[in-house]
Amino acid sequence: PLTGLANRSLFHEQLRRAFTDGAGGRIGLCFLDLDGFKVINDSLGHEIGDQLLVSVAARLSGLVAGENQLLARMGGDEFLVLIEGSSGTAEPIELAERILRCLAEPVHIAGYELTVSASIGIVERAVDETSPAEALRDADITLYWAKSDGKNRWKTHDAVRSARELTRFTLSATMPSALEREEFYVDYQPVVRLSDERLISVEALVRWRHPSLGVLPPDRFIDLAEETGLIVSLGRWVLRTACAQARAWLDRYGEDAPVVSVNLAPRQARDPGLVGDVAAILREFQLPPERLQLEITESAFLGTSGETHMLRTLRDNRVRIAIDDFGTGYSNLAYLRRLPAHVLKIAGEFVTGLRAEGKPDAELDVKVVQALIELAHLRGWTVIAEKVETLEERDQLRRMGCDAAQGWLYAKAGSPSAIDELLARGGRLAS
Repeated sequence: PLTGLANRSLFHEQLRRAFTDGAGGRIGLCFLDLDGFKVINDSLGHEIGDQLLVSVAARLSGLVAGENQLLARMGGDEFLVLIEGSSGTAEPIELAERILRCLAEPVHIAGYELTVSASIGIVERAVDETSPAEALRDADITLYWAKSDGKNRWKTHDAVRSARELTRFTLSATMPSALEREEFYVDYQPVVRLSDERLISVEALVRWRHPSLGVLPPDRFIDLAEETGLIVSLGRWVLRTACAQARAWLDRYGEDAPVVSVNLAPRQARDPGLVGDVAAILREFQLPPERLQLEITESAFLGTSGETHMLRTLRDNRVRIAIDDFGTGYSNLAYLRRLPAHVLKIAGEFVTGLRAEGKPDAELDVKVVQALIELAHLRGWTVIAEKVETLEERDQLRRMGCDAAQGWLYAKAGSPSAIDELLARGGRLAS
């Protein structure tokens, strides 16, 4: 072999033996990958790359010399160290530190001075608590963390982080079929006019009834839907569902029916088919455009004239536009002049500050909320405060001239039938 080290097959055999013969003991793994090796290999040629691997292998061999340690090259620029009878996590960490220091010294090959570093994933545990396959998988995952966190470093395996990322992977893998299996549904949270506490609109909030994880709120999967590209088809489904419900309420309650507000993820706002999709769905359900409101966060507008143009077209077509979570993005108040909207929704973080008397930022939050309300009213917009949870917040918002509120003080998001019950008794919510 090129480096003279144990290969993948021999390493797996020794690892299995360590588990078989080492019952009651512990093992440690250091899985390392050279940072930037591909660049060297591609730019200077495979011969230089091979010589670099030989040099690195020689350095590592000088560090991994114990009778209970095995160094193997797993392929390419990946190396694995097995520590049998490990004394604890400190042992592989100490080895990883020595490896990083050793590799920091330049390598001289064919007139080139090459500097190479490594990312190292560390697993240390009792053999009775795991299997060879699990230990290798976790070392590989941890190596990925070390690379993604900046390279030239080691990371130890974190079971909580691993479980969280495994859940994310499971969700992203099952999401496309979940839409086909009709596992998604929509709840609606009331928005209440502060002057008389009557229902004026509802926000559609998608949920995922996952077969093994239970009911998941949108913050558990919307980002994944963005990453996988499913957000456009999922968003279209939510829009159709919400418009169908809006039509049903309009037929049943006439002018007392609430406007239905649907969130647009940034990727949806960039979809060239958005305007056409909205128009087609409104036609399908014969829903007046002003009965639909689309919510988008302020950050989705920044530096994106295309999205602004599409939303201006929707506004000109009488679809209502709401700027969601205003104050949490990166824009300044003057930016309000450029936004094509009807409604400004003040972020809940500022509303919470209204009841935080004596806290350092409380006075600032009050001034920010007051400024937002006044500026929005100058534009002729309706102002909705989000996450209103106390009577104190409600009363202060009223004094400031805020138009409407949404939050647990009035109601959590619920099924369409829960909204029906509110409408049947006149649409008034008691706070």
